Amino acid sequence: MGGPLPLGDPAPSDGRLPSALPIDAATPFSAYLHVPFCRVRCGYCDFNTYTSGELRGARQDEYADTLSAEISLAHRVLSEAGALRPMDTVFFGGGTPTLLPPGDLARMLGAAVDAFGMTEGAEVTVEANPDTVTPEVARTLADAGVTRLSVGMQSAVPHVLAALDRTHQPENVRTAVEAAKDAGLAVSVDLIYGAPGETLGDWEASLDAALALESDHISAYALIIEDGTKLARQIRRGEVPRPDDDLQADMYELADQRLAAAGFDWYELSNWARSDEQRSRHNLAYWRGSDWWGFGPGAHSHVAGLRWWNVKHPAAYAQRLAASESPAAGTERPDAKAHLLERVLLESRLAEGLAIADIPEANRDRVAGLIADGLIDGAAALRGRVRLTLRGRLLADAVVRDLTG
Repeated sequence: MGGPLPLGDPAPSDGRLPSALPIDAATPFSAYLHVPFCRVRCGYCDFNTYTSGELRGARQDEYADTLSAEISLAHRVLSEAGALRPMDTVFFGGGTPTLLPPGDLARMLGAAVDAFGMTEGAEVTVEANPDTVTPEVARTLADAGVTRLSVGMQSAVPHVLAALDRTHQPENVRTAVEAAKDAGLAVSVDLIYGAPGETLGDWEASLDAALALESDHISAYALIIEDGTKLARQIRRGEVPRPDDDLQADMYELADQRLAAAGFDWYELSNWARSDEQRSRHNLAYWRGSDWWGFGPGAHSHVAGLRWWNVKHPAAYAQRLAASESPAAGTERPDAKAHLLERVLLESRLAEGLAIADIPEANRDRVAGLIADGLIDGAAALRGRVRLTLRGRLLADAVVRDLTG
């Protein structure tokens, strides 16, 4: 069920935005639609998700209507604030969005389009468990306006999937990808590396399997041990080993090498695409600090520097909306220092890099030392950009600390 919500100021019960909020009509607007349901909880997962036995007063079959009520509230709030803009990207995440009938996903998307409209060529992504994608599901999603499917492959090796508590059948990954392609959807494949017991050879086999799918986009995330998860407890009890940092670095370097050889370019630390057009525009909106409204239990939103987050449990979320109240649990406006730290943290992850002019003036002389250490590309720095080298990508957090500390 994920970690605790952040601390913040009380959120207004009607969801109204502050009157002095500096909203820029030219800033792109996105929508994130959270579907918090899973058949089982993976041992590493810290997301706000619930199995059927944990819903306690919330009904999965009513969820589309409940989330659509928040969409109506957002339409009113943004209209009153003069901040209503068409959506440039939409992302259904979870949880497992495809546990819901595809018609429910289509209804939620339709409600968002009716409320906000969409820009021409907007990107609409649905995350999917491979076992839940059939040709009929893919066609229904495509007919509803979905343009992209993100398939949770994670690994092609059975014992690695077992270590992650992933229950899907490996052979269904290809079935899901082919169904999506046949429906005209772009396809992204998600991988995780560094699971307990995973070898470099296992990881190479997963990379080979992912490349054989001929998808448009591949994400490869290092396994992170989150407090409160089953995996964290197993490690604490000594039942499984903690991920090896050096092995994970080797796995990252192998991924970058194999993906580059197959025609993929990295554009963010954990993401590779065959072309600029096949990058995840929704995730780029986060990394570039655009505006978005997060719908659903525990979802976070950001508009013009204001952040807020919803109550976590689906029952509490539904009760708030049934009472015509905002589901927001808290809100905050980060100060200039926090905003700068976040900007350096996010934009330095991108292949396009961060403008040196955006680094605190007192810290700009540190760029030369980072170039000397092989962490920042010298030629890019001469053009006024901080762009991480391969070694810098492996030590990205250290680079950010040096530039902001």
